[in-house]
Amino acid sequence: MSPAAPRRAVISVSEKKGLVPFAEELAALEFELVSTGGTARLLREAGLTVTGVSEVTGFPEIMDGRVKTLHPKIHGGLLARAGIDDAVAAEHGIGLIDLVVVNLYPFASVIADPKSSYVDAVENIDIGGPAMIRAAAKNHARVLTVVDVSDYEAVLDAFRQGEPSLELRKRLSAKAFAHTAAYDAMIADYLEEQSGDTEEFPERMILSLKRKRRLRYGENPHQKAAAYSIGAGAPASVIGSLQLQGKELSFNNLADADTALRCVLSFAETACVIVKHANPCGVGQADTPADAYAKAYEADPTSAFGGVIAFNRELDQETAAAILDRQFVELIVAPRVAEAALSRLAAKPDVRVLAAGQPGRLPRALALASIEGGALVQEIDRGSDPGESLDVVTRCRPTAEQSADLRFAWRVVQFVKSNAIVFAARGQTLGIGAGQMSRIMSTRIAAWQAAGFSHSLDQAVLASDAFFPFRDNVDLAAEHGIRAIIQPGGSRRDDEVIAAADELGIVMVFTGHRHFRH
Repeated sequence: MSPAAPRRAVISVSEKKGLVPFAEELAALEFELVSTGGTARLLREAGLTVTGVSEVTGFPEIMDGRVKTLHPKIHGGLLARAGIDDAVAAEHGIGLIDLVVVNLYPFASVIADPKSSYVDAVENIDIGGPAMIRAAAKNHARVLTVVDVSDYEAVLDAFRQGEPSLELRKRLSAKAFAHTAAYDAMIADYLEEQSGDTEEFPERMILSLKRKRRLRYGENPHQKAAAYSIGAGAPASVIGSLQLQGKELSFNNLADADTALRCVLSFAETACVIVKHANPCGVGQADTPADAYAKAYEADPTSAFGGVIAFNRELDQETAAAILDRQFVELIVAPRVAEAALSRLAAKPDVRVLAAGQPGRLPRALALASIEGGALVQEIDRGSDPGESLDVVTRCRPTAEQSADLRFAWRVVQFVKSNAIVFAARGQTLGIGAGQMSRIMSTRIAAWQAAGFSHSLDQAVLASDAFFPFRDNVDLAAEHGIRAIIQPGGSRRDDEVIAAADELGIVMVFTGHRHFRH
């Protein structure tokens, strides 16, 4: 092979955005364009000269296109090492390939389409594409591999200047292997799901993470950080949200916003949740977003300062104005943001505003916690609703108003760090105790907080994320005027705790579900 031989690019893509101008530039750089199927047709329709793969291999595409690039004339051209395999290539008439531009069959969009069948999915498992990508990426010292449209311009610039640098070759090679790894992981997940295997946690778990944005830093300035989506993500999520204005998002912003949004979306009624350091500090439920925000803010105005505010309804101008008039806020997230609200928020350009999108069916999702050298994996706690009929375990039964307050408090307590206690009444949190080593301490903190803001607990309710190990929490609650309690139950001392409630004339409801949150 002569070193003066024209450079050759193999192009076979399902994502055709930007392809024609890219190929035109390659042709201007005197690349021979080799392509297949729909890609070749598109390029020819654009007036470009294209060599078909069958012309290179001397063998037709067969089996409905299943076999076309799996041939020594292609893979030899990709894997041949400069200065080592020249004689073998020449002996077998193998021309070198300098550039591979491939992205794979649209498996993700096929399996996301409810009309697609299992057969459709299997037919969209690409074989030749990953083989070419991997071969080219392995031989990156000579062959450049492009799997992402966003890299087209950098590749063109490199060839315009002569030869791509080794640094660029290594970067695109790594990106190529990550691309095929994510593709294989998606297929493995799908086939495992289709197999009917009831094993929730397979021996080998493969996660495909896609970077959504770089972050200024992690929890602290000395920690680097980025935000990634897992698979296709979820509807109405912070990771998939659109930032409408504001400063760059931080690690803590996103963590707090996730807690706030998940908590507020657990309410069917109009609600607002304010979160500070991963804990709800105020939650309000009302007829309008503005009134819900007022309740959430008044629950704990001190902690609301610099907090993250979430809504489960469109953010309107009135509510946006109320927030800016009342407090300093780091971030606001809602399914939608009205144009008028955004105009009002523009007065404070540093305030981060996210549109999370409308809620939809939530996929089965996993929660990961990093530990040294590994990870803990569990299903995400989607919460639990005690339903229309509450399991009342005391002689006293809840009134309609108490039932509503108990359900409200139960939704909130599931998003408070354990040990968690929530006091509430009339669609408003009144005191929250979070993250203490003993439940009685959380109860004391919640009562102290309520008193600090002059919130009366007379006739209020209490929610606990886990059972009461002793009756002391019941006694303390009664001292502050609590008249109804909702908790999971399940303690060895349940009888003693229930007896205490009966003795004090307090309603007690068991849910049967614990909600530790660490």
